[in-house]
Amino acid sequence: MSPRPPSNDFPLAGIPTEPVGSIPRPRELQDAMVACQQGTMTPEDLDALFDQAVRDTIEQFEATGSPVVSDGEQTKSSFVTYPLEGLKNLAADGMIIPFEDGHIRQLPRLTQGPFKYANYAGSYLPRVRKFATRPVKQAVIAASAMSLLYPEAGLPDYPREQFLSDLIQEAVADIRSCFDNGAHQVQIDFTEGRLAVKLDPSKQLLQQFIELNNQVLSHFDEDERQRIGVHTCPGGDHDSTHSADVDYGELIPLLLRLNAGNFYMQMASEADPEKSLQIIGENLRPNQRVYVGVIDVVNEEIESVETVCDRILLAAKYIPIHQLGTTDDCGFSPFSDDVVTSRKTAFAKITARVQGTRMAYEKLR
Repeated sequence: MSPRPPSNDFPLAGIPTEPVGSIPRPRELQDAMVACQQGTMTPEDLDALFDQAVRDTIEQFEATGSPVVSDGEQTKSSFVTYPLEGLKNLAADGMIIPFEDGHIRQLPRLTQGPFKYANYAGSYLPRVRKFATRPVKQAVIAASAMSLLYPEAGLPDYPREQFLSDLIQEAVADIRSCFDNGAHQVQIDFTEGRLAVKLDPSKQLLQQFIELNNQVLSHFDEDERQRIGVHTCPGGDHDSTHSADVDYGELIPLLLRLNAGNFYMQMASEADPEKSLQIIGENLRPNQRVYVGVIDVVNEEIESVETVCDRILLAAKYIPIHQLGTTDDCGFSPFSDDVVTSRKTAFAKITARVQGTRMAYEKLR
């Protein structure tokens, strides 16, 4: 089936609104992904379920009125691990990331070089473009997140400098693959930004992350960087976070030094959003747009349209309307085993975001 062209009925006008990424996977698909790993389901049968899940996700996305859609990462194990699936030079005992509710996520550890991605994010786009009639957004993992795979003790015959050089090349290829496969926007997931401040309050680690990601962005021209965005949040896994206790003001000024055109920033769940919005306004550059999070993904209560509108009006006090957009705080169920939030709840929240954004624009224009 050839891709359908994007519809012109949903122009990006007024205050743009976009999703972050993940949508909860159908339980049947989650079970099938486990069964395939265990060898009790064939890859062909799983692929047929992938098609069904992506088609249903796109249909429900478009029913919300969202002018930009994604595949909801239905076919990924997670937003972090997709480049690593199938690699043989990894061990399971890498960095541990603890969440506030007590559960953890653990990154793998690189055991030898060279480091190469097993999958590029652009490879997921042909499937979603079979079903989408609107512009498609694709998320990629930040090079800074992948840099955490390199062991602190180093590796014989594969120095860190060579690893970082290889990593930058792979991260550039990952983004380029998305543009080559028809992505309207590319979003770099940088959820480790706030976590970096927690791990290293001196912010040297955060500065290293910013510099590394800017090296990746330097490989794209200005027009391309206006189609690249950076997402930050304090985590949103199993309705829990890993770094919400870190003062947002410690991250925002350095975050906005990234040479990207768009920033997708968690805000709905923030304890003091007005303080953070003011800092954004003070540090925002003319060529940048901030998509403010107006949907709290770690709270199962569905926001009203009026609540979303009020959050946008508050943001507009500090961010010029021509530099303002809206999004969700984070992806819904970013790991394939997260079953806390239902698909019904996720799409109801997205609908509230779309309608609330429209309401706010009518009040502001």
